[in-house]
Amino acid sequence: MATLWSDPAAVRPVDAPALAPRADVAAWVSRLDRDQRVGDCVVSQLLLGERVLVEQVRPDGWARVVAVEQPAAPLDARGYPGWLPASQLAFGALPEPSLVVDAVETALLDAPGGEVALPGVVLGTRLAPAGAPVDGFAPVHVPGQDRPLWVESGAVLPLPYAAPATDVLVQARRLLDSVYVWGGMSGHGIDCSGLVHLAWRRLGVRLPRDASDQADATEPVPPGEEQPGDLYFFAHPGRPAHHVGFVSDRGPGHVLHACSERRLVVEEPMPPQRVATLAATHRVVSGRR
Repeated sequence: MATLWSDPAAVRPVDAPALAPRADVAAWVSRLDRDQRVGDCVVSQLLLGERVLVEQVRPDGWARVVAVEQPAAPLDARGYPGWLPASQLAFGALPEPSLVVDAVETALLDAPGGEVALPGVVLGTRLAPAGAPVDGFAPVHVPGQDRPLWVESGAVLPLPYAAPATDVLVQARRLLDSVYVWGGMSGHGIDCSGLVHLAWRRLGVRLPRDASDQADATEPVPPGEEQPGDLYFFAHPGRPAHHVGFVSDRGPGHVLHACSERRLVVEEPMPPQRVATLAATHRVVSGRR
């Protein structure tokens, strides 16, 4: 994974593990205290193989990029903009991915059953197959690698092209108890809109990255007609949505969300402060990819 930063000047000493050429996101998050997890220096994260447009590479090694697989129309019509160390980029085209990582986290190996070549490959990562499986391992193309790496066949599935909304609850529940990290997009740490984006990404549906943009990209549902897997949006009067969560099937008014107050992904009856700011319920239209 790579972390997308608002500005190179916003990076803190505690962020060092996330800045290495092979970032250690787990170690980075483990060093963050409760307040550091919600700073606005992080804007999003990129999964292995995610495409970006490189707009600028500075002499100090920072690159300004646009994440074209994370729609963010108000910020940039092409995708989500931000900064990352240029050492975390790999240049070159890859075949179209047709597999998606179904494990919360897995590793890529140098050979079937061999040594770990690339740890920390997370749920929702899309991979392009590089041949037939061997002994329960599938070869995949990897950016920056001159030969395929191998993933346990049970950790990946064919990328789906349609899925019912109830399936997205299954994916989101796999991240229950993950810590809340502003801009995060994995089980190591995730925020409210990242949870929605990632759970739907796992099912082959591409949604915007931020809550207000997700509201614009989904269809309103009349009050009382919400279904499990729909989205609750929360906003103050006259303001865009600042929080999003899934309509749960655990009971009326239950929400599954990455909660900034509790700093965890939780499934719970809607707290009073959420009831007070519930602005709309929306539905993801099947076929948005």
